[in-house]
Amino acid sequence: MGEKPELWEEERAALSLGIDLGLTHIDTAEMFGYGDAERMLSRVIKARRREEIFLVSKVLPENARYKDTIRAAEESLQRLETDYLDLYLLQWPSIHPMEDTMGAMEDLVRQGKIRFLGVSNFRVAELEEALAALTREKIACNQVFYHLAQRVMEREVIPFCTRIGISIVGYTPFGRICFPDLRRRGIGVLESIGVRHGRTARQVALRFLTRHPLVFTISKASQLDHVRENACATDFELTEQDLEEIEAEFPPDAEPARLQLI
Repeated sequence: MGEKPELWEEERAALSLGIDLGLTHIDTAEMFGYGDAERMLSRVIKARRREEIFLVSKVLPENARYKDTIRAAEESLQRLETDYLDLYLLQWPSIHPMEDTMGAMEDLVRQGKIRFLGVSNFRVAELEEALAALTREKIACNQVFYHLAQRVMEREVIPFCTRIGISIVGYTPFGRICFPDLRRRGIGVLESIGVRHGRTARQVALRFLTRHPLVFTISKASQLDHVRENACATDFELTEQDLEEIEAEFPPDAEPARLQLI
């Protein structure tokens, strides 16, 4: 969102509806629209009570030196016109020393500019490096590319994060191609399960992805009907039969592989 100014009013309306429906975790980044996503969001934030929103932004890897991380966070705050971020992430692993990035984030917490810190697109080895670089704070979450046809993180990343107590935030939960084109042979299964629960295939997919206690998803929704659909995706339970049918149609990756990112 935020990349086309002519869509800003429509996007703000979708975000406002989402907040009203309880979808209060709003994810953005300095990269999105070269800062325009944050500028678009600023008006949504100003129109609400700030404590209603859990606001997340990210620093690009090229800005991950200590001073640059501090500067990037402050610039995001200026564009968002807010005093603090609820969560600040390193968008993907950087060539800069992890101690620099994590040290900057810990100082941002100490200064009250961010409440929590985290990472995105990190494998287990990279998570271990980030954990070792921290001296005071904990990693709140690891944001990863996660959908029914991209389940590699279930093999190592999710079990590791579960043991440590790190939440998993799955982005693009319907894949890069507009759902339900993704893996069309399995869409009938999702639709059949949806009929049993009075839900849509999209809602079944989201519920499957959030079946783990520490996993939740962030799905872009700029249309009001999609916002309403997403808001009703976690208030029902999938049965063992449902889970078995989904597993059969969308099996996890056979071998560990490098995490995909977009």
